[in-house]
Amino acid sequence: MTISQMLGQSALLTLLGMGVVFSFLIIMIGAMYLLHAVIHALKLDKEPVKEERTSPAAVAPAVSPVSADNGAVVAAIAAALHEKLG
Repeated sequence: MTISQMLGQSALLTLLGMGVVFSFLIIMIGAMYLLHAVIHALKLDKEPVKEERTSPAAVAPAVSPVSADNGAVVAAIAAALHEKLG
């Protein structure tokens, strides 16, 4: 088998493999569009509206304790960096 024959076979095999992959991708995209159409036609893509009633006691406070103490956290980090680097 000569080099030109081997190159010809490798080119054919490469094109055949790429053709199979491309065909699979085309089929997969078509199946996805078909599934989208079926789901949309059956109206399965809409989420049911849930009404949740919240009592005034269940509402979160405007300032959480975590965010109120950010200054102390920043000061502690700055002190640790100053001690480590200084």
